[in-house]
Amino acid sequence: MSIREPLLRDDVVKAIEHGSPSRVPMMLHFWLDPARFGEREAAVREITAAYPSDVRAAGIRMPAMWDNRQDPKHIPGYSWMNVAEPPAPAVARGHDANAAIEDWSQLPAILDAWPSPETPTILDWARDDVKAAGGKYTLGTWWYCLYERMWSLRGMENLLVDFYVNPEPVHQLMDALTDFYCGLIRRIGREVKLDGVFTSDDIGMQTGPMFSPAIFREFFLPRYAKIIRAAHDAGMHFWLHTCGDVRLFMDEFIEIGLDVIHPIQKYTMDEREVAQRFGGRICFWAGMDVQQVLPRGTPDDVRREVRFMIDTYDRAGGGCMVTAGNGITPDVPVENLRAFFDETYEYGRNHRK
Repeated sequence: MSIREPLLRDDVVKAIEHGSPSRVPMMLHFWLDPARFGEREAAVREITAAYPSDVRAAGIRMPAMWDNRQDPKHIPGYSWMNVAEPPAPAVARGHDANAAIEDWSQLPAILDAWPSPETPTILDWARDDVKAAGGKYTLGTWWYCLYERMWSLRGMENLLVDFYVNPEPVHQLMDALTDFYCGLIRRIGREVKLDGVFTSDDIGMQTGPMFSPAIFREFFLPRYAKIIRAAHDAGMHFWLHTCGDVRLFMDEFIEIGLDVIHPIQKYTMDEREVAQRFGGRICFWAGMDVQQVLPRGTPDDVRREVRFMIDTYDRAGGGCMVTAGNGITPDVPVENLRAFFDETYEYGRNHRK
């Protein structure tokens, strides 16, 4: 199997900025860990080695949840919570029910010891990735932005109630998060000079957003705008992963300058409607369905879905890149992975001729 050449930075920039790239950029490796496939790992690695990833991910080291100084990898003081992790609760709870901040009376002490984006070494991974990029577009990545980080600190149910009954401390904590992200982005722009930054915030459910447009506009929209503006001021694009149906927020995301959105989750939104309403104003990092098509379909089904995504989202002036909709699970047949990689490359190349 011959190795296909990756796109260089300028072609990915053209896709994002609607400038007609030579082929549709692909970034399938980002959501795939061959080691998870067990005895099929070698076959998966053969596929990933034969096809390009057109963007080089550059890891950004974010604060730990707890200040666990016994961990040799931990940076003292570089944590959201300024105390060691407490013992696990006697009764197991769902991940979204765990609350690091049990009571808002803890907030002043937390903010007094808030981590600094100027902490040494936190950009070392990104620097190494930039050195290894070989002319590719470089994308700084971290997980959990505003909503995801807030509920990981406060617990999801608590936070959804807090929007209504405790808005003041919610605003305070979200301001601290926003200031941290903006400071970190400005530092990236000074020291590493990435092409873009990517983060995640799952604010959609299968049938609509997690909260009302009024809550979005009060708590989230001005802070997203500030973070995106910081990225643009530093010469970088801003990419956002958000699962679920977020159509109610799309116009406002576009208005504040969001450059790339992922994944336009299948079965939660009508892809053709989304492309018609918002295409040409934002770049779709289109995500292959990892719940049904990729694990349960045939290779032909996978190829058809790739063609459907590209035909739906791509335009003469770009605006489309292809990836997986989320982490690719080890129940996916190797034949389907091969079809996914091959069709994305070949159709993404020939489709633009």
